[in-house]
Amino acid sequence: MPRFDRSAAAAHAEAQAAAWTAEAGPGGAILLFGRDGPTHAACGGLADLAHGLGITPDTAFRWASLTKQVLAALALRAGPGLEARLGGHLPGLSPAVGAVTVGHALGMTSGLPDAMEAAWQCHVPPSAAMSRDMLLDLVARLPALNYPQGTEISYTNTGYRLMQHLLEGRAGDVGAAWRETFFKPLGMAATQFPEDWTDPVPGLARGYWRDDAGRWHEGRYGPHLSASGGLAGPALDLAAWLVALMAGHGPLAGVLDALAAPRRLVDGRETAYGLGLGRTPLGPHVLLGHGGSLPGFKNQVLFSRELEAGVIVLTNREDVDSLALALAVMAAGLGLDPAPPVLPGTLRPGLYAAADGGPFWIEVEGSAVTFLGAREGLVAGEDGWAVSCSPYMWMRLRQEGAAIAGEVNHVARRFLPVQDAAHDPAWQGEWRNEEFGSAFAIGPGGGTLTMGTGPLRAAMPLLPLGGGRALFRRADGPWAQRPCLHVQGDRARLVTNRCRVLDYRRA
Repeated sequence: MPRFDRSAAAAHAEAQAAAWTAEAGPGGAILLFGRDGPTHAACGGLADLAHGLGITPDTAFRWASLTKQVLAALALRAGPGLEARLGGHLPGLSPAVGAVTVGHALGMTSGLPDAMEAAWQCHVPPSAAMSRDMLLDLVARLPALNYPQGTEISYTNTGYRLMQHLLEGRAGDVGAAWRETFFKPLGMAATQFPEDWTDPVPGLARGYWRDDAGRWHEGRYGPHLSASGGLAGPALDLAAWLVALMAGHGPLAGVLDALAAPRRLVDGRETAYGLGLGRTPLGPHVLLGHGGSLPGFKNQVLFSRELEAGVIVLTNREDVDSLALALAVMAAGLGLDPAPPVLPGTLRPGLYAAADGGPFWIEVEGSAVTFLGAREGLVAGEDGWAVSCSPYMWMRLRQEGAAIAGEVNHVARRFLPVQDAAHDPAWQGEWRNEEFGSAFAIGPGGGTLTMGTGPLRAAMPLLPLGGGRALFRRADGPWAQRPCLHVQGDRARLVTNRCRVLDYRRA
């Protein structure tokens, strides 16, 4: 078995923590652990800029989507089985949503549109308050899936949100079930399940993002957090969970094998995502883990049962690439170079649109590619391929003449550069989605899309892609959305990576 150099990994973590401290801004906690518990904690930066409170191993952070593995573990214990359909246990779901199985819902292959993305496409931003019941009603009425379940992988919180409702119908309150089943036996006394951003959490760091002028602002999030991403607590509590998971102790005996087991698409191909855990390559090794993001918080865990080592990265600053940082710490412990960057010229910078005329697009900037608004860093693969390390935004692309071709999330894609595309005056007018009461207007000449009411009403320039497609952009704090408007006759659809089903008709 290869040796993991804990001192080298700790040195890398300490260097990052020291940089955060030197900056006197927000920072984070980087905690190394093995089968017997934590081995080193490097903390730097401030948990609260207003009060100058430093970050320690006891500082609580919002775990965001690191929560998913905890929900998946409860689903294995109290759920109806991976082949069960959601609609068989949750009445009132649309036929498309109700047909999704538990396994696809937890394995990111469901095709379920993301609730927050769907709301934002209706011009309800992520900072707007949305209750649990509001979001369930929205999800229940979704008319279709982004793709037939099991044919693609695409990150969505909706499957986990629905699983919370399903489990509470069988096992009672999820927070109470977590405490009794997992947290108390594992000594995770400081772990909390706030379902609203304003719920008090003892010792919680405030999350920050920095604007273009370099000023820090606190992140805000309005939707009900749900069991897809609501847990909060210190790195030491998270380490207790991960140590027990990795070693198979106590209530987590045998759980890791079930969470990490490969999931397959309907054509038999394996994905890199299991149930709340993904597989990330690092040299000859494959690490298990997950990332998490809420406004002002960026997190990542990576670990290996074979190496008997892992790292937790919890930060309260939006500008951290938490996956790259976690990989760098693990690479230091293994004596490996971080993943090789994409060589300049591997993919030509620029904006590309789907060659088949569909609403899919990418933008290449340096070693990062944005697909339908979701940005992912790429590294050099074999034979000129550029590949991602993410288990839930999987890309394998290369330049083929003027085009870029390959796979995105296990679907074959081919993109052509956008050249000399023009606005279409025929788009002018009012467009409505009657089911959700949403509407937008396209101005004279087809160059501007206006959406929202009152002070939220905004006019957004359209960037034409050709073929009845155009992009627009809006932001809410640190988060941005770039929907693709796809017009086909009297029907228009707004498309983002996590929501591709909302149609608008001419009013």
